[in-house]
Amino acid sequence: MSEQQAQAAPNEQAPAFNLQRVYLKDLSVEMPNAPQTFLEQEAPTVSINVGVGGQRLADTVFEVTITVTVTTKIEEKVVYLVEATQGGIFELANMPAEQIDPILGIVCPTMLYPYLRSNVADAITRTSLPPLHLADINFQGLYEQRLAEQGQPAAVAPNGQSNDSGLILPPSMTRQ
Repeated sequence: MSEQQAQAAPNEQAPAFNLQRVYLKDLSVEMPNAPQTFLEQEAPTVSINVGVGGQRLADTVFEVTITVTVTTKIEEKVVYLVEATQGGIFELANMPAEQIDPILGIVCPTMLYPYLRSNVADAITRTSLPPLHLADINFQGLYEQRLAEQGQPAAVAPNGQSNDSGLILPPSMTRQ
């Protein structure tokens, strides 16, 4: 870059988005009715709950987490309960304020989710039971659903398509 270009735009910096770290924040596997549940012949029912959260760590650094709870039962007996939280640290610098929440609510969870899926499947396999492969999640759809539940309209692009993603993050994560 020439000195003239550097002097002409000292305050105009390009937006930056970087994944700094991915980590397994928490993992718990419980099999409260083992070994009796190994003898059951009935097919289990599976319940899966997913949540996205996070926090601002510094001015341009954010932690985003995805938490999943998988409960598998035969009748009323719990076969296994898995709770896992996958975390990531992201840098978002020089971004327009209106883009931060959708990035943190859609893009970041989409990047973290494959790691979470792998960790959950591995944890269940280690119980000697067949692995459970979590289905894909449309984080944009979740983001838009959460906006609708909170009574906030989704932003609409000039082509009529929705710009928002679905998950509402805590106010501490968005720029004020």
